[in-house]
Amino acid sequence: MRKICVVSATRAEYGSLFWIMKEIQSAKELELQLIVTGAHLSPEFGLTYKEVEKDFKIDKKIEILLSSDSTIGISKAMGLAQISFGEAFSELNPDIIIVLGDRYEMLSVASTAMILGIPIMHLAGGERTEGAFDESIRHAITKLSHIHCATTDEYKNRIIQLGENPLHVFNVGGFGIDNILRLKLLRKEEFEESINFKLNKKNILFTFHPVTLEKFPAKEQFSEILSSIDELEDTNIIITKANSDTEGRVINAMCEEYVLKNPHKAVLFASLGQLRYISALQYMDAVVGNSSSGLAEVPSFKIGTINIGSRQQGRLKASSVIDCEPNKASLSKAFKELYSPAFQESLKNVKNPYGEEMASKKVVDILKNIDLQDIIIKKFYDIKF
Repeated sequence: MRKICVVSATRAEYGSLFWIMKEIQSAKELELQLIVTGAHLSPEFGLTYKEVEKDFKIDKKIEILLSSDSTIGISKAMGLAQISFGEAFSELNPDIIIVLGDRYEMLSVASTAMILGIPIMHLAGGERTEGAFDESIRHAITKLSHIHCATTDEYKNRIIQLGENPLHVFNVGGFGIDNILRLKLLRKEEFEESINFKLNKKNILFTFHPVTLEKFPAKEQFSEILSSIDELEDTNIIITKANSDTEGRVINAMCEEYVLKNPHKAVLFASLGQLRYISALQYMDAVVGNSSSGLAEVPSFKIGTINIGSRQQGRLKASSVIDCEPNKASLSKAFKELYSPAFQESLKNVKNPYGEEMASKKVVDILKNIDLQDIIIKKFYDIKF
């Protein structure tokens, strides 16, 4: 059997990997190995590895997070990851390593696997997030990887433009779509009970991550955003914490302070988990913030997304996405558009650009059948103009 080692560092990443791991488990030709790291092992971010353990056997837990979200702290965490994953991969000896997206942890993972000569499958390459250093990290991981599973044809073509062999680049569709199609979602009463919080006439789900290339401090941006949200009438707010990027702790502290002052209309979670998160989308008027989920999954529920700032700049967006700047005036204008009759009517015809197919099954078919002979010997593919 081929040993497939999946690495996960965050709650969102795990949600996208869940059904791929289920399909690997079910395939008689494949053996699943699982390593968790980063925020999964942090009390500050909800110790989400405990949720992972309910679903899968974890082969390795690798601690890398330091008690700092500064640029120096994150750089040191990347170095620690490089050291630790070298030892883990040598012990597990996988045939293929799977990494997803653009997290700084995954750059260390991919660098280590490349040096060890282990083929890397990269999921969700070719995308653009021009407001964050994730943009550079994603393309760097693409160049370190050998098998590529993109989520749209545009992203597939961009990977090939980066010089990757077209025979090893596949469009499999959006990974979050599987959760929508395959999870048995909670009814409204079940969802309210699960979060110990009642919904209102209007409801929004709010997540704001640090914008790592912005010149304005996170505190300055976030104060404006909270001020605008606070003015919404008859609206309850479900907030999920920011991830472990630079200045993430600043945002989370401000979220905690806001909920303490407004327990009647706001509730905060380190992580909702996939079932509660996807279930929540059924009952929301919009997802607000700068999470990639607002672009990749939310349009399938035919509700609005208010996408704040530059973090997701460059990504494909459905017509249900309203872009705005991280200031009170722009966000207030976005809310006005969201609740306008014309926009609400337009939501009926929204199509998700990331597809409606079963990406996990396509990924596992590739894992079963791809020829690994000499795959680590990469040749730059030149596009003929």
